[in-house]
Amino acid sequence: MEDYYIRSSLKRPFQDLRMVFCGREACKPLHSWGPVVRPTWIIHYILDGKGIFKTDAQTWHLHERQGFLIEPETQTFYQADAKEPWTYCWIGFEGSMAPMLVEELGLGEGRSAFCCDQKEELVKIFDMIFENRRASEQNDLILESMLFMFFAVLMKSLSIPAGEQAENNEYIRGAINYIRKNYYLPIQISEIAGYLGINRSYLSTLFRKETGMSPREYLSVFRLSKASEMLGISDSSIELIANSCGYEDAVVFSKAFKNKYGLSPMQYRKKEEEKRRDRHKDEK
Repeated sequence: MEDYYIRSSLKRPFQDLRMVFCGREACKPLHSWGPVVRPTWIIHYILDGKGIFKTDAQTWHLHERQGFLIEPETQTFYQADAKEPWTYCWIGFEGSMAPMLVEELGLGEGRSAFCCDQKEELVKIFDMIFENRRASEQNDLILESMLFMFFAVLMKSLSIPAGEQAENNEYIRGAINYIRKNYYLPIQISEIAGYLGINRSYLSTLFRKETGMSPREYLSVFRLSKASEMLGISDSSIELIANSCGYEDAVVFSKAFKNKYGLSPMQYRKKEEEKRRDRHKDEK
């Protein structure tokens, strides 16, 4: 099965629902993505193999004919199994209808994993998308129709499995929500603790037990993942992106970014631009 990645270049202004990107990949053992925050809705569907998908509060062990939803502005992590790495398809989408369609599937607001037995039909849809990837008015309409077909097939037999619930501590949920809403501000952990009405040390102990990292580490990961997305999709200056992600000093931001990603922000942006050019060449 051929791996591919397609970024939509729809010329028509589909405001209600439109495909942003689509892909299929046979992952290597322990191949992972994240923790990261994505700006669009994304649904992954597993064709074979297995792996794990994590959100802030839940972990799912998933396999063939199952899938998972990534919600916008939500931090997630997923990883292929060491012995039976998964092969999956994914489709990113946006538009005013997106939240409604996700809700009609029974997904969202913590319900992130699903089962769907319609593997063969979904594979046909992804094959059709790949076959009509070249930009044209006719293909624009085909891609848009395939996105609606994708949702129609999911609705046939989608069901929601039980997640492996972490200890849902109200303080942890409150801290995570505070970070999501205020990450672009110069947040102090003591401010979060004060907002929750608890001691900073107690919050740090609870947070590490629940998430495996300190509140400060979580805030840093969240900010840097937002920055990586902005570097990949915008032409904003490094200083502006740093400020937009809560860093007052662009030098401090650049150092933190390189520590996490192994590249400076400029190098990361250049690499993402090269990836887009290579994909564009492949589609011609």
